[in-house]
Amino acid sequence: MDILYFILTLVGLGVGVGVGYKIRQVLARKQANSIEAKLKEKIEEVKAEANKILNEAKNKSQQLVDQSMEENSRHKKQLIELENKLIKREELLDKRNDEVEANATKLETNLAKVQEVKTSIEEIQKKEEAKLEAVAGLSKDEAKTALFDEVQKNYETDLAASFKKLERDREEELNTKAAGIIATVLQRYARSGVSEVTTSSVNIPSEDIKGKIIGREGRNIRHFEQMSGVDVIVDETPDSITISSFDPVRRALAKLALEKLIADGRIQPAKIEEKILEAKDEINEQIKKAGEDACYEVGIVGLPKEIIHLLGRLNYRTSYGQNVLTHSIEVAILAGMMASELGGNVELAKTAGLLHDIGKSVDHELEGAHLELGVKILQKYGVSQDIINAMKSHHEDYPIEILEANFVNAADALSAARPGARRENIENYLKRLANLEKIATDFKGVEKAYAIQAGRELRVFVTPTQIDDFSALKMAREIADKIEAEIHYPGEVKVTVIRETRAVEFAK
Repeated sequence: MDILYFILTLVGLGVGVGVGYKIRQVLARKQANSIEAKLKEKIEEVKAEANKILNEAKNKSQQLVDQSMEENSRHKKQLIELENKLIKREELLDKRNDEVEANATKLETNLAKVQEVKTSIEEIQKKEEAKLEAVAGLSKDEAKTALFDEVQKNYETDLAASFKKLERDREEELNTKAAGIIATVLQRYARSGVSEVTTSSVNIPSEDIKGKIIGREGRNIRHFEQMSGVDVIVDETPDSITISSFDPVRRALAKLALEKLIADGRIQPAKIEEKILEAKDEINEQIKKAGEDACYEVGIVGLPKEIIHLLGRLNYRTSYGQNVLTHSIEVAILAGMMASELGGNVELAKTAGLLHDIGKSVDHELEGAHLELGVKILQKYGVSQDIINAMKSHHEDYPIEILEANFVNAADALSAARPGARRENIENYLKRLANLEKIATDFKGVEKAYAIQAGRELRVFVTPTQIDDFSALKMAREIADKIEAEIHYPGEVKVTVIRETRAVEFAK
């Protein structure tokens, strides 16, 4: 019974499985049919979308084709119009070319006719001249010479008198005008013509200071004179000490240093050296200020700072006793006034007048005439060639190239010729002292040289590493011999060669 039940159960289970499988197949088939339908539907939608896009693309391309055809048609029409214009222009050019050729042919024909007429006239003229020469018995040149000789013979005296009168009247007119211009210029500008001297006076607060300046056994005053290259004259003149030197720079430096020492109160060799160095710095500042003041007084701007410094140095130079910077300012102002009176370039004339003696600021240091040195200085610092041309002919070494050079030359002569402006004896004296120093400095091993005591003594400082004691003695003799051979002077000149060795260290 149990077995039968088991068998029936198995049979029922197998039937159930088979029925389930059949049902599963039917359901799966229905589901597949449903997906396939959906796919077909999706494909149809995609095809429809693609057809739509394709139709739109076809429409768009057709529009582009139509536009392109329309644009091409328009361009073709423009090209046809342009071609027609070019054809018309070419026809017009051909027509004008034909007219030009026709005119050229006509002109050549007319020229040929003119040449024929000219040749005919020349032949007729030659025939007539030949007839006249035959009648007169003279050639053309002989007749011309005879005519000139006759005119010269009849009117020579009258012509000479007329030319002489014209020349005299013109000269008087020019002299009168020149005198008027010079008088006007001198009336517009007046300046003192006092010459520089070779001494400076230093005021002292009390007579006791003189003793300090002299020092024990004259140590301080000797050291001061050696360091500054001047003579210090301490005499019975109350409340003053005199500094003497032919070099204005040295004199100004020594005066400033001595005033500083007196104000400090401590007068001894170390302080002397310190104050002299301070004075040198201040003198350089004064030189710069003097150059700037000169430019300001004349009214010139834009000069290089190196030129302004050299101008300031002219304040310590003299020419025949006349201060060179003062002279240069006078020349600049006078030249500018002349230029304004005669229609020249006022600024150019002023600048050339101010710089005409610039070479004198270095002529005691460099070889060469001050004019050549001045030209080289101005060229070095890029000064205008017109200014150089206007200043370089003031000694007539160069020809006058521009109008303003005449104003500079005349102003230079006026400034130098004013009463009291120059003293030739002082200039000769200064040149003699400068020559004394130059003789010494030409020797090898000389560091510096000072002419003092109005040229009666020459102090020469040598480099101790190059000159020994024996060589110093020999140099003193050689310098004295050279002075005797080259310089004329009254009395005698004492030559002192100083060889000094110093050892300096600092305690820290």
